[in-house]
Amino acid sequence: MKRSGKRRPIALALRTLTILTGLLLAASSIVPAAAQTSDLVSKTAFRVCADPANMPLSDKSEAGFENKIAELMATELKLPLEYTWFPMATGFVRMTLQANNCDVVIGYAQGDEMVLNTNHYYTSGYVLIVPMDGPLAEVTTIGDPALKDKRIGVVAGSPPATHLALHGLLPKAKGYDLMVDRRYEDPAGDMLADLEAGTIDAAILWGPIGGPLVKQSHPGLKVVPLLSEPLPPKMFYRITMGVRQGEKVWERKLDSLIRRNQAKINTILTDAGVPLLNDMGTAPLEAGK
Repeated sequence: MKRSGKRRPIALALRTLTILTGLLLAASSIVPAAAQTSDLVSKTAFRVCADPANMPLSDKSEAGFENKIAELMATELKLPLEYTWFPMATGFVRMTLQANNCDVVIGYAQGDEMVLNTNHYYTSGYVLIVPMDGPLAEVTTIGDPALKDKRIGVVAGSPPATHLALHGLLPKAKGYDLMVDRRYEDPAGDMLADLEAGTIDAAILWGPIGGPLVKQSHPGLKVVPLLSEPLPPKMFYRITMGVRQGEKVWERKLDSLIRRNQAKINTILTDAGVPLLNDMGTAPLEAGK
């Protein structure tokens, strides 16, 4: 499932150390694990693990905003960009990053133990999407009484579904699948189509999906970041790049690239329509931050 393109960039395989006998010999010959696992990172290409049909984030035509960030990173590294394509579903990390088919996942939520996270390069959250001129246009929280008895679209098993349950809104909600092969199913697209058709009254989506989709194709809809949900689970996440566990040298190199190119990354995200939040997920990110 590997394809090379005009500039392209992630995976885990632990190496076995040969422990030499003798205290002095051991002290002089054992190499730190971080340095060893870094040897797995390609020196000839920026190898990225990505979903081939996960717009607006990524796809094989390289039109997604994560594709554009990958291209920026490859340019800064002066390396060609190379992709390993695999659906972002069960087995994604195992079949890509851990199999050493690629060296970085461009978008990965902070804190997942399957990867080593870089510093986060943006924070975003879930959004409420409603008709721009409809009766729910001023709603900003899931607990707003205006949502009572409304049919709300939500991805099953996602944090907003728990919030709907806490507010007694789940019985009338319409659920959409969470883990799908986007080459064949499109829950977010279906949800927005249902909203425009009046099948549901409002939709709740992950901001980096819902924001760009509305900006691209749904001018009659309004995107409202959900910033004031006091109850857990949290409704915002810091997004990092994911690398193989133990590859601290590679992680630090990417951290440096992110820091030096943060303004360019923010421009890519903003142009795509991603709602950017401050690090605590409590307010929109101020321009220039």
